[in-house]
Amino acid sequence: MGSTTENSAFRVTRNPWDRRRVPGGSSGGSAAAVAQHQCIVALGSDTGGSIRQPASFCGVVGLKPTFGLLSRHGLMSYASSFDCIGPVTSSVEDAAIVLSVMSTPAQQIDSTMQMALSSLYHEHLPDIERMRTWPLLGRRFAIVKETIGPGVDISVVDCIVTAARDIEKLGGVVDVISCPSFHLGLPAYYILAVSEASSNLARYDNIRFGAADSSRSEDFGDEVKRRILMVLLPLQRWPSRLLNTGFLQGSYALSAGHSDSYYKRAQEVRSMVEVDLTTKLKTYDALLTPAAPTPAYRANEKTEDPLAMFSGDMMTVNVNLCGLPAIVVRGGKVLVEDKLLPVGVQLIGRPFGEATLLEIAHIFELCTWNNTN
Repeated sequence: MGSTTENSAFRVTRNPWDRRRVPGGSSGGSAAAVAQHQCIVALGSDTGGSIRQPASFCGVVGLKPTFGLLSRHGLMSYASSFDCIGPVTSSVEDAAIVLSVMSTPAQQIDSTMQMALSSLYHEHLPDIERMRTWPLLGRRFAIVKETIGPGVDISVVDCIVTAARDIEKLGGVVDVISCPSFHLGLPAYYILAVSEASSNLARYDNIRFGAADSSRSEDFGDEVKRRILMVLLPLQRWPSRLLNTGFLQGSYALSAGHSDSYYKRAQEVRSMVEVDLTTKLKTYDALLTPAAPTPAYRANEKTEDPLAMFSGDMMTVNVNLCGLPAIVVRGGKVLVEDKLLPVGVQLIGRPFGEATLLEIAHIFELCTWNNTN
């Protein structure tokens, strides 16, 4: 768990662009391996942005499918109503090929996919030689205003603005819209996600699951224990500086007499966010946001301040709250402390609209390749 891959049982993962920095997380190992060309494709799990944020930090492509499109068989559950499996690749076309294979009926071991869909996503991608002069003509996009405001690094905002201009040059229309509920997603997500994590991980009690000769405190890492405690500890046990944040409304979420105050309210906020985003997507083909508020930061920079690390998920968690598909593609590079670091652009699509989303991302990638690579 965590947004830095510093809590892995396999030790710290480094960012190939600058080994002093984190690759993102929690699927940072997958993104780092693809960025380092150690493999062509890797799989990741995305609960609140764990594919897309590492893709941004490592300069690769990360796809989070619609919740329910792919089977989660074999995935160790963190938060069951959020978890998704998706590919991390070096190109959108590779992501489409992998998704085509993963979404075939033969791969649907459980009942997560509720509708029959075309699994040949890569066959619908346009060839650059046959591409129209304005390949995005007729497509409408929107930048979510709340994702480029205070708290977002100016270099990241510049990359989003540049991406919007590139889309307009390709014939697309780009508006700026407001999603009033967007800022509510982060605290609601952490209440719901850590509540589900506490429930899912309760099975590892060294009786039903886990080594019989060890204890749960020995088997779980610090980050896992922190998130469980966020749910189980009473509010009185937390420092006062933390009580003023929205995150800790979930610390008592599963307790008797408090589920209505916290867990139920978070579910209501989830519904508000879903209605807000899906309504916007009836007008627009895709929403445009950063994948992270900053480029990759230094290792150990946020380990002592978990809230700062949690707040880095503000660009991605709303997608998981709504179960929407999203893809991160390269948006450019920025100079930070004498190192060029990649910045990703996130495109959010309609439910089960992966074919359209991959087509848009593929066109954007091909037409901006010289500028973003």
